[in-house]
Amino acid sequence: MIWIPGGTFAMGSDKFYPEEAPVRRVSVDGFWIDATPVTNHQYAQFVAATGYRTVAEVAPDPAQYPGMTPEMAQPGSLVFHKTVVPVDTGNPANWWRFDFGADWRHPLGPESDADSLGLWDHPVVQIAYADAQAYAEWAGKDLPTEAEFEFAARGGLDGADYAWGDELAPDGAMLANYWQGLFPFANQLLDGWERTSPVGSFPANGYGLFDMIGNTWEWTSDWWSDRPDVLRKKDPQSCCTVSNPRGGKLKNSFDPSQPGVRIGRKVLKGGSHLCAANYCQRYRPAARHPEMIDTATSHIGFRCVRRHPSMA
Repeated sequence: MIWIPGGTFAMGSDKFYPEEAPVRRVSVDGFWIDATPVTNHQYAQFVAATGYRTVAEVAPDPAQYPGMTPEMAQPGSLVFHKTVVPVDTGNPANWWRFDFGADWRHPLGPESDADSLGLWDHPVVQIAYADAQAYAEWAGKDLPTEAEFEFAARGGLDGADYAWGDELAPDGAMLANYWQGLFPFANQLLDGWERTSPVGSFPANGYGLFDMIGNTWEWTSDWWSDRPDVLRKKDPQSCCTVSNPRGGKLKNSFDPSQPGVRIGRKVLKGGSHLCAANYCQRYRPAARHPEMIDTATSHIGFRCVRRHPSMA
């Protein structure tokens, strides 16, 4: 883990997507954060020690999902499938498919295998929020808040568009694992990777952290809101600095005890290997995305934090 001393920074962006705005002054206390996303090897150690089964490995309850037939109630998760021709990028169903048998051990479907594919040093994927939370608790850690993640991802470059400056590929250098070319059918592979890459394959940021941008989206502990929650109670133009924000609120309509109500969403940060210039330019510290807490996909992982200075 790397110690981040904390400080005040300009959180958000006014240049890209509306949910990132407005830019506001935020401060965070110091914290430890994993230098890389949690890998398949690390997650396997957790599973071996606890016998934990991920959300994707458990058949869903049809009572919780209106319209689901018993035949559909099988373990599985969402897998990205590259298209062969241009498609409507307004419809994610053109490239996402729920594959029975896909889980963290079989990230691309039942015929894939993390061991045979040599993925032990890649970020673990097919991880729902509860799966990340369970690992963090076992490790004596927590999941980062949105503000903590963004502060760490910036690496000390306050206000820069990317984790390394204001140019995506300076002098043509590939500094993160993202999609080069036209998504979702033409990946030029300038960074050398079609899907995930081994952690640490790209340069660390100013804090010595790897893969804070690209490779996989990462879970945070904050509930999603379309606008930063701290701005709902104050003037967005306020000069005041917000300390250690805990963004978003659990929606009143979310109740796990009620069949069919599964809309609780957490904030994802960092972007992934599927972010492209023509679709989802979220390979940036300010970028944020909502994800339903019961959803696992082939491009979502996580890393952990500790908030006590003496905990290495």
